[in-house]
Amino acid sequence: MRSIWNGAISFGLVSIPIKLVNATENHSISFRQIHLADGGRIRYRKVCELDEQEVTAAEIGKGYEEADGSIIPITDEDLGSLPLPTAKTIEIVAFVPADEIDPLQMDTAYYLSANGVPAAKPYTLLREALKRSRKVAVAKYALRGRERLGMLRVVDDVIAMHGLLWPDEIRATDGVAPEADVTVRDAELDLADALMATLGEVDMDTLHDDYREAVEALIASKASGEVLEPATAQDAGGGKVIDLLAALENSVRAAKKARGEEEAETAAKEKADAPVAKVTSLAGRKKSGGTGAKKKAAPVAAGKGTGRKAAAKKTTPGRAPARKTAARSTPKPAAKKTASKGASKAAKSSAGAKPAAKKAAPRKRASA
Repeated sequence: MRSIWNGAISFGLVSIPIKLVNATENHSISFRQIHLADGGRIRYRKVCELDEQEVTAAEIGKGYEEADGSIIPITDEDLGSLPLPTAKTIEIVAFVPADEIDPLQMDTAYYLSANGVPAAKPYTLLREALKRSRKVAVAKYALRGRERLGMLRVVDDVIAMHGLLWPDEIRATDGVAPEADVTVRDAELDLADALMATLGEVDMDTLHDDYREAVEALIASKASGEVLEPATAQDAGGGKVIDLLAALENSVRAAKKARGEEEAETAAKEKADAPVAKVTSLAGRKKSGGTGAKKKAAPVAAGKGTGRKAAAKKTTPGRAPARKTAARSTPKPAAKKTASKGASKAAKSSAGAKPAAKKAAPRKRASA
């Protein structure tokens, strides 16, 4: 990688020669302005306002414009003569915990490479000291004509530097937060937590620029003469949120569906619930069926037993109405049809049991 700045890290009395290398690169697709009528390229020419002549880059310098519009020329020699100790040095001023750096201050990132063999030892010393302390170094450096603030930290086995904005370059948050008094319910927070848990974590290396890929495909298709079919616009879900709970619930379902969790949960739930439902249903049917059978058989059994007892009671003195009582004391059946059948069977049984009752009477007297 090509270095963009050469200098040294000042670590107390230790000086570490380094090269500054860009740690990031821009993959955005750039377009040129063209004339729609004939496709000709549109270019900007630098023209002097006084003589209306086009000038080259070598003829262009710097100047500061005052409030009245007058220009004060400033040369590179003027800037170079300023007392700037960080012109060629990254001067470390403090070591602080990383969470003390506001991410809003983060700017361009660079890699610091040891410049030459003698720089390897002090470079490694600073790197290991940063690792062990779990802190970052705050430093000042000068780049492209101005002094800047930086933060040094370790990435893998390399010291990286993030350019930082000065604290007074961060705007205040006044007037940005919602002014209305809004109350968030616990149910809404619970759904928000559920959505966060459903989305979970992500491997940052798997993220990519879908729009850039679509633009590249469009350019390739146009270059080859193919016609690319317009993609179906997806609903971004914009507009006013009327029901926040419903929106959160739908978001949780959508996130689960995207990860394939919704189908798995539904299948698992159905599998877990199905056996319980069947067992309950069958148990209910068996219970009701068994009761019905007992009730249906009860009149017959009662009829037989009751008829004999009634006959026996008839032969006993003073018990003449026992037959009617026995017939009436037969248990009430569950259904009308069962009652009629049970009654007829009970009557037949009592009629058939009369001779047996007459024989049984003398035995009772004998025993008495």
